[in-house]
Amino acid sequence: MKTQRRWTITTRITLFTGAVAALLSAMLAWTVMAAIHRSATEDRIDEITADGGRVAHQLEHDQVSVPLVEHSDRYVQIVDPKGTVTTSTPQLHGKPAIAGFTPDHRKIATRIVCGGVFPSGDCNIVVAQSAYRAGQDWVVYSSSPTVPPYVKPWLAGTVIGAAVVMALAITALGHRIVTKCLRPVTAIREELDKITDTSADRLVPLPPSRDEIHDLADSVNGTLSRLGAAMRQQRHFTSDASHELRTPIAAIRAEVEDALHAPEDTSVPTLGNAVLRSVNRLEAIVGDLLTIERLEAGQPIDREPIDLSELVTAVCERRPEPHKDFEYSLEPGVQVIGDRIRLSRLLANLIDNAERHADATITFRVRQEPSLKRDAHRFPRGVAVLEVIDDGPGIDPERREMVFQRFARLDTARDRYAGGTGLGLPIARRIADAHGGILRVENSPQGARFVLRLPLCSTLGNALKGESSDCA
Repeated sequence: MKTQRRWTITTRITLFTGAVAALLSAMLAWTVMAAIHRSATEDRIDEITADGGRVAHQLEHDQVSVPLVEHSDRYVQIVDPKGTVTTSTPQLHGKPAIAGFTPDHRKIATRIVCGGVFPSGDCNIVVAQSAYRAGQDWVVYSSSPTVPPYVKPWLAGTVIGAAVVMALAITALGHRIVTKCLRPVTAIREELDKITDTSADRLVPLPPSRDEIHDLADSVNGTLSRLGAAMRQQRHFTSDASHELRTPIAAIRAEVEDALHAPEDTSVPTLGNAVLRSVNRLEAIVGDLLTIERLEAGQPIDREPIDLSELVTAVCERRPEPHKDFEYSLEPGVQVIGDRIRLSRLLANLIDNAERHADATITFRVRQEPSLKRDAHRFPRGVAVLEVIDDGPGIDPERREMVFQRFARLDTARDRYAGGTGLGLPIARRIADAHGGILRVENSPQGARFVLRLPLCSTLGNALKGESSDCA
């Protein structure tokens, strides 16, 4: 199969520029030639009229002299009142009148006459002028061939040549401009090819001009930066996931190998209990990985009105007997729109994290706040705030964002089985993002203070104002 040859942008723009330049140059040449032709025609009419006027003046004073005109291409006839040619230039001897029109009440009349006394196909400019002699009106006809469209061959050649040169110059200039403009694009493409062959850690060159191509290169660099960060994060995640999965797998393998080497010292219940602990951890890690994958894939969430204080109470009541004391400061009627199951998972993850680090007490606070001016687009009706505070050692300010990274552990020396999978807080943040909210660690006098902010949907405020609820 033959593939159609691809024309480059430079070729297409150059051809377009050349076509437009040729058209404009042709129009300009035609306009110039038309103007020159009109001017030359007017000059010739003036000359013919002057020659005829001189003969008419001589006729009126009985002073007609021969030859009537000195130009070989100029013809003159004197016609008496009866229409008889009395005198003419040598070329018209014995021929009838040049034309049949007369000046009438005007002194001068001009027409274009083709054929007749002139050779077939030739056209002449004929000027008829009145002359008063012996009490009668005579007519003097003077004529000359019409000016050709090209006026003069050398003039037409000069104008056409100038038009061709101008068209070629414009085409060459257009080619040079587009080549220069697209040179940064070529550099960007070549750099992208190198990046494809090597890694996404490189950036494309920025052209010095502040134009659309500069903006394109800037956008490409932004995309490459985000892509490089995503690839680094993916590599880091893959490494961490492999490490996290290797640990329980290694534990299972060790237990099984011990049982095979010393079957008399191992029973099925003992082996099962030992292996089940690692299997449970594997299941938790895989389940959390699947949850993150669904959240990052943008899986749609259910949307229903949820009372945030009631949700906190319900999630806390469903938990096993806590080892820490729970304290509550819950404002009623704080409603949000969201997915009850996912918001319950978010809260459960925050509670799991707080129980691992709290010394004795975990505090839950729910309230509503007016949105700040800078957040009005995110929280148009106000903010629903949920705080989970523990009285543990807290988190250093410079490491607060680190806890939302996958498999992040600030206390790396602790036993892995005493903690979670390292995915609970990243899952919680992604659930908050999916609901248009914000989850972050904020300042606290003691311990860690996780603050969730969600768009408020308060039916209580609408009821007090006598308005219908917009939370359905």
